Amino acid sequence: MEKTGKLIVLAALAAGLLALAYWVLSPFIAPMSWAIILAYTTWPLYERLTRLTRGNRTSGALAMVFVLLTAIIVPCVWLSLLLQNELGEVYRSAGEWLSHKPALPAFAGKLPLLGDSAQRLLDQLTDPATLQARILPWLKSFSGRFLQFLGDVGYNAAQLSITLLSVFFIYRDGRQIVREVSWALHQVMGERSAAYIATAGSTVKAVVYGLVLTAIAQGAVAGVGYGLVGLSSPVLLSLITMLFAMIPFGTPLVWISAGLWLLLQGQQLAGIELLVWGATLVSTVDNFVRPLVICSNSRIPFLLVFFGVLGGLAAFGFLGLFLGPVILAVVLAIWREWLDQRPVPDA
Repeated sequence: MEKTGKLIVLAALAAGLLALAYWVLSPFIAPMSWAIILAYTTWPLYERLTRLTRGNRTSGALAMVFVLLTAIIVPCVWLSLLLQNELGEVYRSAGEWLSHKPALPAFAGKLPLLGDSAQRLLDQLTDPATLQARILPWLKSFSGRFLQFLGDVGYNAAQLSITLLSVFFIYRDGRQIVREVSWALHQVMGERSAAYIATAGSTVKAVVYGLVLTAIAQGAVAGVGYGLVGLSSPVLLSLITMLFAMIPFGTPLVWISAGLWLLLQGQQLAGIELLVWGATLVSTVDNFVRPLVICSNSRIPFLLVFFGVLGGLAAFGFLGLFLGPVILAVVLAIWREWLDQRPVPDA
């Protein structure tokens, strides 16, 4: 009885210490998580830089942090400058367009059954009273918040600094950290821990290569199309396309909307060209390259990755883009192991 009481006290103390540790570290969980993801996905490049520095891990870590800093800061500064101008132009253009009564192109209005209904729907959507009461204030608020996010240099710089500081030590001491974590998990889960770690790692790679990199590629390809057809904000639309591409099959929402916008503006040829560009080039990456990359980097079904991404985004924000699929992948690994270990029923 006395021994049980001591165990309860020790367990309570351990739980209290863990709660206090979480309280202290909670402001840094997000940047540390990003640091782990960055370090894991770029570890092969770090190893190459370490070999170039004659095996000096500190020098290799410093070089890798400089590479990441350059790869993050330079594009962000460039995009921020471009987007501030384009957001203002979009707001002014939207106001000018809405000040006139929008009408469908002549060929669309003549479509049997659909033409009149489509025009009535467009009239309702572009009713000045409705727009002034809802859409324009929302658009102004959205653009203001986006510009505030871009301009919040101090907070973003602090988050980035913590991430890069963390990633430096993860690079430098990564092998020791992995050994300690592996040993701790082995104590809790036994031999199964190695398989779960491998599953989590392959899923992170699948999400990075299959979602993030392909999203960047889709945004770039779509941006070329936006620029070729003469849209006034190709950089903003390219960035929006990239963000929507993080959600599987979300990219068409952007380029189809842009194509329809051109059609409504009476630019039929440009609108059709953009729709064809999106269907043949942009969606090729989404429908073929992405599933191929994900399936080749992980043993989990693409549908499970799809649910993990959407559920993770809803539960954890942008970080959930990685956490959601990893959690589901580990659950799937446990499920498969349980199925493998169950006794085979007699015939």
